[in-house]
Amino acid sequence: MFDAIIIGRGPAGLSASLYTARAKLKTLIIGKNESVLRKAGKIENYFGFSNPVSGEFLLNEGEKQAKRFGVQIIDDEVIAIEKDDFFNVITSNGRYTGKAVLLATGQPQKKIKIENLTEFEGKGVSYCSTCDGFFYNNLKVGVLGFKDFAVHEAIELETYTDNITIYTNGRELELSEKYIEEAKRFKINKKTITKLGGSEFLQRIFFDDGTSEEIDGIFVAYESASSLDFARKLGILVDGNSVVVDRNQQTNLDGLFAAGDCTGGFKQVSTAVGQGTLAGRKMIEYIRSL
Repeated sequence: MFDAIIIGRGPAGLSASLYTARAKLKTLIIGKNESVLRKAGKIENYFGFSNPVSGEFLLNEGEKQAKRFGVQIIDDEVIAIEKDDFFNVITSNGRYTGKAVLLATGQPQKKIKIENLTEFEGKGVSYCSTCDGFFYNNLKVGVLGFKDFAVHEAIELETYTDNITIYTNGRELELSEKYIEEAKRFKINKKTITKLGGSEFLQRIFFDDGTSEEIDGIFVAYESASSLDFARKLGILVDGNSVVVDRNQQTNLDGLFAAGDCTGGFKQVSTAVGQGTLAGRKMIEYIRSL
């Protein structure tokens, strides 16, 4: 059992961990080492550095600082968050329980070039199996994706139908050992998708080889799960691509906080650090109140 689980290894998550760990709370950071900040070769507008530094330098130093205070950092992909008495964070390789969770995964960068994908959102295209799976009872559905996240969503959909295909959209499957076996339960289609078709609702999926097939619904689980994906499944308020938080960086679900780019606003390292700091402080108050 962890006191605080932080999802994301960027400046917001790392900053929050400094406060929770210094308050003697057992703190875990989970995330792949893929922060967009690592691509920044030169940062000149962050306080405290007279000369430019790289984003990679800032993140590496932040992780060293967090570890010095006892923060545990795991290089893994979070694919789901569940809530009962506490939060259960499910990754490709494990499951972790925590009293409070901070979403700090940045904003989704997914760009899927499929004609009519956005036009059929809510009309056969969904981003949440928990929310919409019920409407596809015994129907033919697909999951769009090629990583563990897609297989996990397909497993969730088995509650409602056994006619499930994972569409990788031309990509090879990139699965952890755990999900390689799980994926064998489903049909896998690796063709590149060109467009979706239908009249009022989604009815057909078209491929680049000129073929097509009927489909009742598509669940998008492309690449890795984002804060927005977690929010949808937990019933958290969102505004566009941003998670809605109050003045204390808390969402509308007790114990679940968000900070950094996933909350929208000014996308700067200093903003993420400030929000992470506030979130860390409020997580401490929340955990001590339990």
